[in-house]
Amino acid sequence: MGLTLHLLRHAKSSWAVVGQEDHERPLSRRGRRAAKAIGRLLAREGPVPTRVLCSSAMRTRETWERVARSFEPEPEVSFERLLYLAPARELLERIRSEKDEAGPCLLVIAHNPGTEDLARTLSGSGDEKAWHRMRAKYPTGGLTTLAFDVDRWSELEPAAGELLRFVAPRDLGDVG
Repeated sequence: MGLTLHLLRHAKSSWAVVGQEDHERPLSRRGRRAAKAIGRLLAREGPVPTRVLCSSAMRTRETWERVARSFEPEPEVSFERLLYLAPARELLERIRSEKDEAGPCLLVIAHNPGTEDLARTLSGSGDEKAWHRMRAKYPTGGLTTLAFDVDRWSELEPAAGELLRFVAPRDLGDVG
């Protein structure tokens, strides 16, 4: 069967409100456009996630809201405080705890450095050009897609993923 994991760093956030709590920062206009473009990419090229794990932060929730507009029907989503600024180790533990009912494709929307570190940790083979781009810079709105030759999320291991793609919003052309 195999599993597919999308790791998405939230889209660009706004710093317009001075002194705003980090957890409550919304997306910028550019971030909103980027999130919609990522959703269109996933709907067009797939695979579409069967379940979503999303940090409870405002910018990750808004990223999901815009990505989700491209999916019909929308996959089940879980907004979790645990994912807010979580390091790679905690993100991986959370993904491994997913039950088989989560389906074959999971989208995790979180923050850096955890998202980038987890993408690097799980990548063991695949698109070498995407690997170098991902290592050079993992910008806001960066999306990594990994395939695993396992049947359960609990079986994910470091370096076991095949890197299928790494996409930055600027690659999509319609973000600005």
